[in-house]
Amino acid sequence: MNIKPYIFFNGQAREAATTYADIFGTQVPEFMTMEGAPPDMDLPAERKDWIMHCEMQVGDSAIYLSDDFMANAPAMQGSSLMVSLATAAEGKAVFDRLAEGGEIRMKWEPTFWSAGFGSLTDRFGIRWMVGTDETP
Repeated sequence: MNIKPYIFFNGQAREAATTYADIFGTQVPEFMTMEGAPPDMDLPAERKDWIMHCEMQVGDSAIYLSDDFMANAPAMQGSSLMVSLATAAEGKAVFDRLAEGGEIRMKWEPTFWSAGFGSLTDRFGIRWMVGTDETP
């Protein structure tokens, strides 16, 4: 068994997946678009290229991304995606890239449990916690 987070966007899933692939140095996933949805879903024409589903590999983990075809996905609250990098330098680089255009919740700094940790909400409204396996 494993658990995969499934994060929703309001028309930004393709941009988010492409951005995350660049940040994490992984392959841009294949996208299943809303165009493949059954006709009785009656989707607006401007949403046919929205993402119905994609699976993105990030290291040994995977996350699912999708656009909410109703375009009313609420802001992410009460949870964060946690990513832990091998070194503080790698963690800081990922933190800085995710923070571009977003809001830092806790600045990147050494802590009593890690050589570096910080939290943020990225420009897509996704909350992240970034840390390192490197000891303080």
